[in-house]
Amino acid sequence: MSLDALSTARRWRALAAEALGTMLLLAGVVGSGIMGETLSGGNAAIALLGNTLATGAILVVLITVFGPFSGAHFNPAVTVSFLFRGEISKGLAAAYVIVQVTAAIAGVLLAHLMFEVDALQISSKARTGCAQMLSEMVATFGLVACILGTLRVRPKAVAAMVGLYISAGYWFTASTSFANPAVTIARSFTDTFSGIAPENVLGFVVAQLVGAALATGVFWWFGRVNVRASSG
Repeated sequence: MSLDALSTARRWRALAAEALGTMLLLAGVVGSGIMGETLSGGNAAIALLGNTLATGAILVVLITVFGPFSGAHFNPAVTVSFLFRGEISKGLAAAYVIVQVTAAIAGVLLAHLMFEVDALQISSKARTGCAQMLSEMVATFGLVACILGTLRVRPKAVAAMVGLYISAGYWFTASTSFANPAVTIARSFTDTFSGIAPENVLGFVVAQLVGAALATGVFWWFGRVNVRASSG
């Protein structure tokens, strides 16, 4: 069912699902980063591996659990892609983005409270440069392509595919694959392993939106090619 066809009550449930899912996602990302850094004895590779495994796993769980209620976007780039495709209204898309960003910040605060560190922090971790921007564009292009491509052929596999893609992206991109504007904004509020300095947020978000737009355009073109081939 299109998100535009939802009743008012179901829209509220969809927004609640986006809020809970995004908050738990960020608690998982930041919390596992803190745990990994604490237990790794200064070995950044081990800390990143722990962060990767937890993030990939929680994505599979959260998409499976909350997908039936909201589509489990948890990501403004994904929401914008569906907006471009005409699968969500402008008003609901705007509400999704507001909820995603707000809940993502709440998830960071939750992680801080669980690990008894300062709840309010600003990151000092610089993530800048052309390689980082390119990495985020590639990471988000691949994520949106993963979602759109899997939805066409095996919708029930989206959760697993997204978890696997993000797990891989942690290691094959120089930026460790944020691929999500809400995640990026929220991670500027943690001065822990997974943080990003506030001055670097805008570049990441722009690169992510460009990557999402490119993937949406490519899959729109693929769809037109398939239609023409079938009609021919």
